[in-house]
Amino acid sequence: MNHKLLYKTISVLLIFFFISSCTEQYALQTNTFEDALVVEATITNELKKQEIKLTRTYRLEDEDNTIETGANVTVTDNANNKYIFELKDTTYISKTEFQAVPGRKYRLDITTKDGKSYFSTSEILPTINEIQSVTPTVENVDNQKGVQITVNSFDPTNTSKYYRYEYEETYKIISPLWNPDKTILLPSLPGGSHAEIGIIPRTKETKTCYSSAKSKDILIASTNVLNEDRMAYPIRFISNQNYIISHRYSIFVKQYILNLEAYTFYKTLKKISGSGNILSQTQPGFFYGNIKSSDNPNEKVIGFFDISSVSTKRIFFNYKDLFPGEPLPPYINNCEIKILTFCFDATNPDCQGGTLLSTISTNQLVYRNSYQYTNPSYTTYEMVAPPCGDCTSFSSNVIPPFWTE
Repeated sequence: MNHKLLYKTISVLLIFFFISSCTEQYALQTNTFEDALVVEATITNELKKQEIKLTRTYRLEDEDNTIETGANVTVTDNANNKYIFELKDTTYISKTEFQAVPGRKYRLDITTKDGKSYFSTSEILPTINEIQSVTPTVENVDNQKGVQITVNSFDPTNTSKYYRYEYEETYKIISPLWNPDKTILLPSLPGGSHAEIGIIPRTKETKTCYSSAKSKDILIASTNVLNEDRMAYPIRFISNQNYIISHRYSIFVKQYILNLEAYTFYKTLKKISGSGNILSQTQPGFFYGNIKSSDNPNEKVIGFFDISSVSTKRIFFNYKDLFPGEPLPPYINNCEIKILTFCFDATNPDCQGGTLLSTISTNQLVYRNSYQYTNPSYTTYEMVAPPCGDCTSFSSNVIPPFWTE
């Protein structure tokens, strides 16, 4: 789930709490801000070290949330098992691996460093429902041709009902104007007034890279009104004009089964976070999760302690397999080739030696090709924007451990 979306939405909600239904323009002031604990806790049936995030709400103009440090965080079940969490970097991690199991009740307890205590309702593990398949198909959505990725599952017991999804996509990038050589600056020649240009082989992979991105939206669905618990959820649509599918693409999908209360929480959060004009007449106000203060029942606590069963699946596909014979999507950059001749004759408009040296020293342009100018004493260089000739300028050349061709 997108953590910033959660925290920023909650900050807006707390501001709403202090604003009556205004129809006139209102300038949001930081003095309407109310500090509150934000809890993001999903315990799953995966055997692993579970994670819980504790932060504070933050002002709309702030860049990021504040981590709640120094808290005592535990999860206990009704079989007298107690799991202790400790803060590592920005997340509380359980000291030992454990998993939610069917039939047990789990409760979250938090004591902050200033002595305030919080607890959740007791939650149980919903039905375990495996993803059957993740399928990419070529479709037209909103008059745009592309790849529709759909998650398919079926629960014959008809008890799953409520679903939440996350995904992480990874894609191969190939620099379209790559050259195995690169330019470097050399010391000036004896008596010279400027640096010289050398061409040497590249020593690292700069042609092929891999980028990843996680889902940012709240992705939920329900089969509650259907005759059977069969889910076909369109989790991701990618236009055939999007460069990320130009070569090979992978998506890793997580399917969470929720109870009704968790589904309602995420549904409300989704509705508010995508509500458009935040000062509309239908201001949502504050809404509660399943976590409360032990000391002050009126204190606002944000978030939800969620026990979910989870299923995962990864798929790969190639652009050429889905769009055989079709041209590749436009690249991230238009990849214009700039022609720069290395000379310093003020009477010759082709001479751009100073510009060439500057772009090489600051890596504004990278080497594509070179050839002799009409004057044999000069060399003309073809230079391109870094993404076009060196994918490491915006991506990683490390092959992901899960990657297959």
